Amino acid sequence: MQFSELGLSAELLRAIGEQGYTTPTPVQQQAIPHILAGRDLEALAQTGTGKTAAFVLPILQRLTNPLVGQTGSPLQKVTHTAPRVLVLVPTRELAAQVLESVRVYGAHTGLRSLAVFGGVGINPQIQTMRRGIDILVATPGRLLDHLGQRTVDLSKVQTLVLDEADRMFDMGFIRDIRRIIERLPKERQNLMFSATFAAEVRELAHTVLRNPAMVEVARRNAPAELVSHSVIKVDQDKKRDLLLHLFAAHGWHQVLVFCRTKHGSDALAKKLEQSGVRTAALHGNKSQNARTRALADFKSGKLAALVATDIAARGLDIDSLPRVVNFELPNVPEDYIHRIGRTGRAGASGEALSLVSSDERIQLRDIERLLKREIETSVVPGFEPQHTHAVPRPAAGRTPAHKPAQARTRSGTGDRSGAPRPARSGGGGAAKPASHHSGQRHR
Repeated sequence: MQFSELGLSAELLRAIGEQGYTTPTPVQQQAIPHILAGRDLEALAQTGTGKTAAFVLPILQRLTNPLVGQTGSPLQKVTHTAPRVLVLVPTRELAAQVLESVRVYGAHTGLRSLAVFGGVGINPQIQTMRRGIDILVATPGRLLDHLGQRTVDLSKVQTLVLDEADRMFDMGFIRDIRRIIERLPKERQNLMFSATFAAEVRELAHTVLRNPAMVEVARRNAPAELVSHSVIKVDQDKKRDLLLHLFAAHGWHQVLVFCRTKHGSDALAKKLEQSGVRTAALHGNKSQNARTRALADFKSGKLAALVATDIAARGLDIDSLPRVVNFELPNVPEDYIHRIGRTGRAGASGEALSLVSSDERIQLRDIERLLKREIETSVVPGFEPQHTHAVPRPAAGRTPAHKPAQARTRSGTGDRSGAPRPARSGGGGAAKPASHHSGQRHR
């Protein structure tokens, strides 16, 4: 099945194509028709299945093209500034990711969107909401802050999305969620996505959902048994030279390299190119033509390396990729799953190699917790780290990948960096996650 067979509008198909996608994932194939039809939905889908696009695409469709590809009632267009869609998520990082998906897939719709979460100033959020938004992505605590200050109007919400519902339970947000739901109109569409449906999640589903369609899929980007995980310990300032050494020593080709930032991606790509490794950088500041050309050259073998950020790499669909290198570990453990899910596909073996410095030991620990296994570590002669710190290993048993912070604040105090910018589809950008460790809980 192709996206063009799902009845999506030309504007959405254009945006999907610009990201390099043609074939929907199983959860997208199953969920999109139900959501377009206006039904409530209960989806058992883990990270890496394409679940975000599974609800973002049909929601954008119902907001902008009410008569295309759907049988349910359209979302009524209103003239006031209140949001028509509310997406609740457990963390600021996920809020930024969902907002980015709304911006990318809604690039040709003109819809207005905003993500609100704690740990940043509340006033810019208030100002944006006063100007009017169509889609609001929020963490429960910060949304309650706005409700308490009467700076948000939820009386016009027509679609509610509960994303990663099980994690919101794990983080203690259930009371907040129930308080928010009490403020919503009774007549609305409800969509719930969860990696597990434990008893408490099931109870909420029975309370919120009305005759829901059921969708259950396996994780598309699960760490396959054919993918080998390894870590090389190295000082941060030696990573570039080590990566060049590995290319020369092993004759690598078609290597997808991940960096955290656009600047870091450009700098590393320039270093590799200057050293004789055919390389291109891929991130949000690149034009669509540059992105398309880089991906085509990488797939054809003209490029030995493609250096990408996490968000830019979401548009990549490469059937045969032998190796993924984490030049820097992601701050969000689940992003590791997204990264390595691009290798070891279709029965082929793959390698996920991470270059880890001493200041990344917490990120490594959280990734190992998520994988429920220790990753084999080694050093390369001549690149032995001078700054070594023991990496705390995961405790036995099931440990949540995100450790809640001890304090819960409503004032938005703390780190003021990375304040969310309003994202008008087709312009602006997603909220930038704060640079400190993502395991902290922000309301």
